[in-house]
Amino acid sequence: MPMLPESIIRELQRIAGDDNVLHAPEDLIVFEYDATIERGVPDAVVLPATTQEVSAVVRLAHERGIPIVPRGSGTGLSGGCVPSEGGISLVLTRMKRILELDPVNRIAVVEAGVINFEIDRAARAHGLFYAPDPASYKSCTIGGNVAENAGGPHCLAYGVTTNHVLGLETVLADGSIVEVGGRMRDVPGYDLTGVIVGSEGTLCAITKVIVRLLPVPETGYTLVAQFKGVEDAAGAVSRMIASGIVPQCMEITQFESIARMLSGGAEPTVTASMIVEVEGLREDVAELGPAVREIIEANRAVSINVAKDDAEREAIWAARRGAAGMVGRIAPNQYVIDGVCPRTMLPQLLRQVSEIAKKYDLLHVAAFHAGDGNLHPNFVFDASQPGVVERVVAAAGEILQACVDAGGSITGEHGVGLEKRDHLRLMFNEADLAAMQRIRAAFGAVELFNPGKLFPKEAVALPV
Repeated sequence: MPMLPESIIRELQRIAGDDNVLHAPEDLIVFEYDATIERGVPDAVVLPATTQEVSAVVRLAHERGIPIVPRGSGTGLSGGCVPSEGGISLVLTRMKRILELDPVNRIAVVEAGVINFEIDRAARAHGLFYAPDPASYKSCTIGGNVAENAGGPHCLAYGVTTNHVLGLETVLADGSIVEVGGRMRDVPGYDLTGVIVGSEGTLCAITKVIVRLLPVPETGYTLVAQFKGVEDAAGAVSRMIASGIVPQCMEITQFESIARMLSGGAEPTVTASMIVEVEGLREDVAELGPAVREIIEANRAVSINVAKDDAEREAIWAARRGAAGMVGRIAPNQYVIDGVCPRTMLPQLLRQVSEIAKKYDLLHVAAFHAGDGNLHPNFVFDASQPGVVERVVAAAGEILQACVDAGGSITGEHGVGLEKRDHLRLMFNEADLAAMQRIRAAFGAVELFNPGKLFPKEAVALPV
């Protein structure tokens, strides 16, 4: 039996086609989760192929009071696309056309279901590239990146998604199709593009994105260093920025607890690694590369390896992007935290993370964007063990509190979603939350789009 009335299922099938509407329980369960531990089964799944189909589905849902949960590839790390209150899961992965690539004006116009990597690959054929590069860039969609304002290892120099989005085509709660922004960086009127980027699907459905592209750097220098302790690696970050060097990325991986487990109790010789990459003109890189190495050597690196060519650079990044998969061999479940702290506070925050992990008896590894203080402590556990999920959630809450106390944030790139909605009050008071809710009400979304996300449970939409 369908979870929505048969009449609505038939109407959805009329809009999107019989094969593109799922309502059998065994089909729906595939869409109950993202890359978090959050779960919620939709009442139906619709896979539209055009903006007009999206509009018709949203209009029907609006008329019948059915929640809409926009979804891309489901790689999110905050429960943002989990249909926690049922409704229609609006999956946009069929909308995967690159509609235009303009190398002269350095822009691309793409549908929301285009994979991040595919934009970059198409751009590189013209000597350009798309800068935001989440770890899941070979599977995540641009629509999801826009909704969560995704970042990535190279966001230190290039910025996160919002810095590369010029315009959007959207479908509002009543089904109307509205374009915001444009093909140029400066568009008159309110910055509605900026409002929608990072709104986590609570304002509208994104169907089309105009992104800006950058010239491919002439050359690059990629270095991997190993450290006995993560404090030395974090110290190198602060020293490098203070010297005036801003690499394209600085990534640190902390694996002390795993190293101790694998060493059988012996003192491990290495507990942290660091990737630094600088890109640009050949002359600039030739000067910056040795300066970076000198700073890292001064911070007691145990070993340093410099990539000899592009193949070695790619191998380094393949290992970094595959870190979550490798950790998955240790235990079946992971919980990735997305806090931010000032760079100068990194050593203190990393010590606090280790102390919190010990307090709750949890194994953890952290792979984080050290250049902008974006921490990603990752608890590795077996959810079938009694009480372990509760310990993980409690530990995550303490880490987010520590980040805010240090002058940071509860999220840098994963979004708030279900996972951190009740932590939003660590950063905002009631007046702040009310102002945000007025924006939601102004879009006509209220609780129709992605209900239960972003805002604390008891925070209700206010009339405009």
